[in-house]
Amino acid sequence: MSPIKVITSGSAYLDIDAWACCIAYAELLNLQGIPARAVSNAKPNASVSNTVLGWGAVLNDYRPTSNDEFVLVDVSDYHHFDPMVALDRVVEVIDHHPGFENHWAQTLGSAADIRPIGAAATQVFQRWKTAGLLPRISEQSAALLATAILDNTLNFTGQMTTAADIEAYAELAPHGKLTADWPEQYFLECQAAIESDMSAALAADLKRMKPESRLPEVFAQMTVWDADALIEKHRSEICRWMGGQGDDWLLNVISISQRTSCLLAEHMVSQQKLSRLLPIEWQAGLAILKPSILRKELLKLGLSVNPGG
Repeated sequence: MSPIKVITSGSAYLDIDAWACCIAYAELLNLQGIPARAVSNAKPNASVSNTVLGWGAVLNDYRPTSNDEFVLVDVSDYHHFDPMVALDRVVEVIDHHPGFENHWAQTLGSAADIRPIGAAATQVFQRWKTAGLLPRISEQSAALLATAILDNTLNFTGQMTTAADIEAYAELAPHGKLTADWPEQYFLECQAAIESDMSAALAADLKRMKPESRLPEVFAQMTVWDADALIEKHRSEICRWMGGQGDDWLLNVISISQRTSCLLAEHMVSQQKLSRLLPIEWQAGLAILKPSILRKELLKLGLSVNPGG
C-alpha cells in the first residue's frame, strides 16, 4: 500500500492560510490519485471565522502511521511543526515565511517551495492551476483559499502582496461563490470573534521570538477591520494579559479599513527594538505604521540587520 501524504502545518494554532492550504492541497492530491489527508493537532484561531467554519470543510480524523509522508504548508521552521511530524519523512514544504529556505533547499531540493508571496494559499492555487484541475475544485476549497489570500495580504494592502495573489483571488472567488462585500464581512467577523475573547485571541496568534530576530520576545498579532476602536476599548485588558507573558512584548493590530498597523508596546526596551528597525514615533506606548506591516516582514527586517548594526 502506498504511503498516505499527511498535509499539516504548525503546532501552536491554525490560521486561515494553514487551514485552507491543508484542506485544499489534500483535495488536489486525492484528485490526482495520491492518497492524502489534511490533519492537525492545532486549533483554528480567530481568522477561521464562524462563516468559514460554516462552509463545512473539515480536517480529517486520521492518525499518521510509520509509513506516512508529511507535507508542511504555511510553515518551514521545523521547531514549530505539528508534533506528529517525523522530520525524516517530510517530503514537501510549501511556505512564504523567511529563515529556513537554505535548510529545505538542501534537504528537499525543488520539493521545497518557500518564497516571498502574500499567501501560501496562492502557492496551493498555483498547483491546482498547473495540474489543470481548477475547474474541479470544490466550492469550499476555493472559498477557503480565496479567504486565506484576503487575510494574508491584508485585503491586498500588505507589502508582501504580489500580482500572483491578486490573480489567484480573482480566479478563486467565483469558484467559491464569494460576493464583492465578502472582504469587509470577513474582517468584521474576525474582529467580533477577537473582541469576544481577547485573551484567547492574543494567545492564538502569539510567537516567542529568538534574540537574533531583534524583535520583542513576546510578539502577538491580530488582523481586524478597525484597530483604533479595538485598542480604545480593550487596551487595559490587552496590556494586563501581554504583561503576564513577559515584560518585553509587542502587539501588532493590523487595521484593514485604515491600512495601518497599530503597534502597542508598553516598555521602553520593546519600543527601542522596533525603533532600531524602522523610523517609528511612539506616543504613550502606541505607534502607527502606514502601510500596515506583518510580523513576518518585521522578522525579515530584524534578520537582515548586521549584528553590529
